[in-house]
Amino acid sequence: MFKLSLSMTMRDWRAGELRFLLIALMIAVASLASVGFFTDRMRSGLNRDAHQLLGADLLVAADQPIKPEWRQEAEKRGFKTAETVVFPSMALAGEGDEAISRLVSLKAVSADYPLRGKLKLNKGETEVATDVVPQSGTVWVDPALLSALNLNVGQKIKLGELQLTVTQTIGTEPDRGAGFMNFAPRAMISLADIPASKLIQNGSRVTYRLLMAGDAKLIAAYQKELQGKIESEKLKGIRLESLESGRPEMRATLDRADQFLSLVSLLSAMLAAVAIAMAARRFMLRHLDACAMLRCLGLTQNQVMSMYLIEFLILGLLGSIAGVLLGYAGHYVLLEWLGKLVAKDLPDANFLPAVQGIATGLLLLVGFALPPILQLRNVPHNRVIRREQDAPKAMTLVTYACGLGMFVALLLWQTADIKLGLMTAAGFLLGLLVFALVAWLGMFSLKRMRTLFAHSAWRFAITALQRRPGATIVQVVSLALGLMALLLLTVVRGDLITAWKKATPADAPNQFVINIQPDQKADIARQVQAFGKPELYPMIRGRLIALNDKPITGDTYAEDQAKRMVDREFNLSTMADMPALNKITAGRWYDDSKATEAEASVEEGIAKTLKLKLGDKMTFDVAGQQVTSTITSLRKLDWGSMRVNFFVIINPKAMVDMPQTWITAFRLPETDKTFVNRFMRDFPNLTVVDVGAMIKQMQDVLDQVITAVEFLFLFTLASGVLVLYAALAGSQDVRMREAALLRALGATRKQLSQAQWIEFLLIGGLSGVLAASGASAIGWALARFSFNFEWTFSPLVWLAGLVVGAICAVVGGWLGLRNVLNQPPLQSLREA
Repeated sequence: MFKLSLSMTMRDWRAGELRFLLIALMIAVASLASVGFFTDRMRSGLNRDAHQLLGADLLVAADQPIKPEWRQEAEKRGFKTAETVVFPSMALAGEGDEAISRLVSLKAVSADYPLRGKLKLNKGETEVATDVVPQSGTVWVDPALLSALNLNVGQKIKLGELQLTVTQTIGTEPDRGAGFMNFAPRAMISLADIPASKLIQNGSRVTYRLLMAGDAKLIAAYQKELQGKIESEKLKGIRLESLESGRPEMRATLDRADQFLSLVSLLSAMLAAVAIAMAARRFMLRHLDACAMLRCLGLTQNQVMSMYLIEFLILGLLGSIAGVLLGYAGHYVLLEWLGKLVAKDLPDANFLPAVQGIATGLLLLVGFALPPILQLRNVPHNRVIRREQDAPKAMTLVTYACGLGMFVALLLWQTADIKLGLMTAAGFLLGLLVFALVAWLGMFSLKRMRTLFAHSAWRFAITALQRRPGATIVQVVSLALGLMALLLLTVVRGDLITAWKKATPADAPNQFVINIQPDQKADIARQVQAFGKPELYPMIRGRLIALNDKPITGDTYAEDQAKRMVDREFNLSTMADMPALNKITAGRWYDDSKATEAEASVEEGIAKTLKLKLGDKMTFDVAGQQVTSTITSLRKLDWGSMRVNFFVIINPKAMVDMPQTWITAFRLPETDKTFVNRFMRDFPNLTVVDVGAMIKQMQDVLDQVITAVEFLFLFTLASGVLVLYAALAGSQDVRMREAALLRALGATRKQLSQAQWIEFLLIGGLSGVLAASGASAIGWALARFSFNFEWTFSPLVWLAGLVVGAICAVVGGWLGLRNVLNQPPLQSLREA
């Protein structure tokens, strides 16, 4: 039986019956395999480098200096220890008006850093591991910082009060913890240089880390002991990380990326599956006579079924393997655009994504191709002499249920989350129904346009579309889904960015200055007054420790956002008058002159997140001092103004004795960019954040991510064209007979050819309009509900949708129907 199946497979391949099925299967598997290989290699890199991602076996991270006795106890237990201090700062290079400043992520390290892994330095084109750290008076930097400051190794940069010599450039930093975005290049110095730099001032946002390495069991015991101390003493702003946690934030980011990219590629797979089902149906119809002949020659129903099962198993394996190879090549595209954001020197890919890809291909084949193929076992013997007998009817409900089951199974497998998988499945199906309804309405409107033009080709095209409404709707919806995805990431994305820029006021600040000390306030106010006389606001760092006299921790809340807010320090402020562009939505602004107790005004968003209301009492710990304030008003902030805003503002009387720094923001003209360099020369302890540069860097990273997603959506568009081709090719035999009949009745070849082109253009145009409408609706929803700015519908979206939709439809239509008019009418009529 296997030999017979192999012979039938080769015969069908030579006849061109299996090529389309193979291509559709390859695209479905390739889209999923490319994501599978990418995420597998990223995850393997995390697992391989787990010990290096911390630079230690156990890490204590805190926003305040770590208790010295914790390190002393670790050393008593025989652990190796090291310390690091990380915070943003400004690096200055050059003299006088030629000076250039840049924001850096400054890291000060002790002599034994790192305890695990190796710090690597750039030596020409290679990276070389080192066992030493920067000596006092020197600094190691990322190569990007040298370019930004126009420096070479051996020259000096200024960090705070220190002039340091650049002696090396950093290649790889084991515990960088890069996540998907790093806005500031690294500058690394000796921990011994921190006091002389005078960079750490009251209110500085600093992360202190204690690294420990030793026997695994002893480390685990000490970790448990430290965790107990943190909980019993109710210490805030301290976290423990170990090899078992392995940078959970990076793993969480990768998991989310895996889910998102898998869902994007799954859309391609689902459209390809529709094409597979349509092609399988056509395969079944074209093999009815062959099955009847085989039955006459003595094959049983089971033998016929086995023969085709083996044929499709061979096809499934070949298509899946080819798809895996294509996906393996495609994952290098994802690595080019995404991998370099997070890691270097990733491990080689293993076989698991390949096995998953092959399994996916077979699942798609089982769910969408086999149901119509299995109907071939029911072909009767007498079809050989009774050609008028109808084809066997497919078990429609069973077929749909099988395909839907495979669809849901793939979703659950790819997302590894039942809730997310089922919600996504419901979203896919709802979207398909909405698109199908709109496509049906479009078809209905075309019916009324049949007499719009007197041209016969126009009437032929409209009639052809109306004759096969189901197939036409499937073509329109499938092509529209692929087009909508690409329009959303190209034209609509550009419109979103343009609308966001328009929503930002022309005079919005682009420079934020933080860490202003009280004795610097007057001088700084004088220097920046030329830029619109910006106000300086006090900034007080405090941690929320109690609500209505009840202690709270991150565990008090279920939502992740609320947990993060409670675990970190707030930037509080104090002022007598409400800031401009703030609006009271509940309560009243306090009157400081009449206040007898601490009163607070809270931003309405954070109030909702932390479930705060008017009258609640909030207790903050500010540098060891506690202040309890009553919420007397809720405010709505205009975040789009890009001005200094605060979540919580407390009346001045209550904050008189609290340590504070100051913050200001102003708009620096493009023509005066050297001001920041002169400013930093006079006040080296300050941190100046260039919002424009940061947004540009965010946009660069976002563009890389979107480019990678656009690459996946090319699979989606290809799948949409495949569905169009499959639908047209599936009706090729019927169209040949129709064309022969029309030509016999007097229609010319030119008229029928024009009718086909009109049909393609109508399908593509309708798909393009539907895709543009869907993409614009999503853009409006994002602008209105996520970004909170006005949205203007652009006609360019519909124009692009029409043009690209028409091009894709013409390509798919020409591939599917290029042979319809080539057969002589007499031959077609004789065969019919």
